[in-house]
Amino acid sequence: MDWALLFLILVALIFFVLGLVCVAIVILGLPGTWIMLALAVFIEICDGVYLNPDHQPTFPLWLLIGCAVLALIGEILEFNAGALGAKKAGSSNRGMIGALIGGFVGAIVGAPFGLIIGAFIGAVLGTFIGAILGELTAPLPPTTDVENHSTTNRVRESIKPATGAVIGRVLGTLSKLPIAIAVWLVLSLAAFWP
Repeated sequence: MDWALLFLILVALIFFVLGLVCVAIVILGLPGTWIMLALAVFIEICDGVYLNPDHQPTFPLWLLIGCAVLALIGEILEFNAGALGAKKAGSSNRGMIGALIGGFVGAIVGAPFGLIIGAFIGAVLGTFIGAILGELTAPLPPTTDVENHSTTNRVRESIKPATGAVIGRVLGTLSKLPIAIAVWLVLSLAAFWP
């Protein structure tokens, strides 16, 4: 029995499972693709230390660079979609910050109800609530008649920016998730195909 081959298969299986977890945490708004890449780099460094120098790399440098470029594209898409959705709907800076914090907290709260679906629904609801709270705590423009501007009016006015933030959040996650899946599949194939 070739113990070295068995060990490499075990490492590939562990990477496969941990990579899938990294894909799932992308929904939570965490940098799952970057964590997966860091794991691949760690495995490659360990390969260099423990395997023969003539051993073919598990994750060649060109593959790691290509996956890093994909991860960067995913981050850019997610950030731009979220910010654009909130800004297009007229969100204030506080509304956008509230949406960001609410989405993160909502994803964590929803995760026990299903790591992928529960976290996603929690993130969407948290984004909406956070955006509304952010808009409600934002100072009124100086031209606003404060006496005739009730809390009910402020809540109604904050629904449009909150909806824009939710749409941006969903589009951002939907644009980043396929990239994380692609990076996971490519790196998993490389791990099993020496």
